[in-house]
Amino acid sequence: MIKLASISTLLTLTTVLAAFSQVTLANDARTLEWNDLKPEGWQPPAVRSRAFYEQNPDAQVQTNLDAPVVEELDGQTVRIPGYVVQLEGDDRSVTEFLLVPYFGACIHVPPPPPNQIIHVRFPEGVPYATTYDAVWVEGTIKVDRSESDIAVTGYIIEATEVVSYF
Repeated sequence: MIKLASISTLLTLTTVLAAFSQVTLANDARTLEWNDLKPEGWQPPAVRSRAFYEQNPDAQVQTNLDAPVVEELDGQTVRIPGYVVQLEGDDRSVTEFLLVPYFGACIHVPPPPPNQIIHVRFPEGVPYATTYDAVWVEGTIKVDRSESDIAVTGYIIEATEVVSYF
C-alpha cells in the first residue's frame, strides 16, 4: 500500500511539474532581431547621411509602404530592443510609441519601411527618462498595419514590459 501511494504521489508530482514547465516555456519570450521582422531576401532601402536628407527634403518620406511582413510572428510573445519615438503619454510617462531599429529614425531621416517599425501600446507607461535611450520591449506581437502622423507600421505590440536596454 505504501508503494502504491508513493507511486501515485510521484506520478501526480511529475504531472504537476510537467504542466508547470509547459506554462513556463509558453511564457518565455522569443528574442527578436530587426532582421526577423522582414522576410528572408527582402532588403530595406539604405539610410543615407543626414546631410543628404537636409539637401533633399523630398526624400524625407517613408518608402516601401507595402513592405512584406512575417506572418508567422503573429500572436507570439516576443522581446526586441529598439529606440522610442513618442506618440502618447502624459507629463510622467509614455503609453504609446513607435519602436525603431536605430536612433533618430522617424525624426532626423525618413522613417524605415513599415516592417521595420513597431507600434507599441503600454498602458502602464514608460517613464520619460527610460525613453531617451534604447529599451527592451516585451509582449505579444500582432502582424497589423497601423498609421500615425509620423509613420506606417507593419506590427503592433501590446507590451507587458518596457525596460532600459542598459
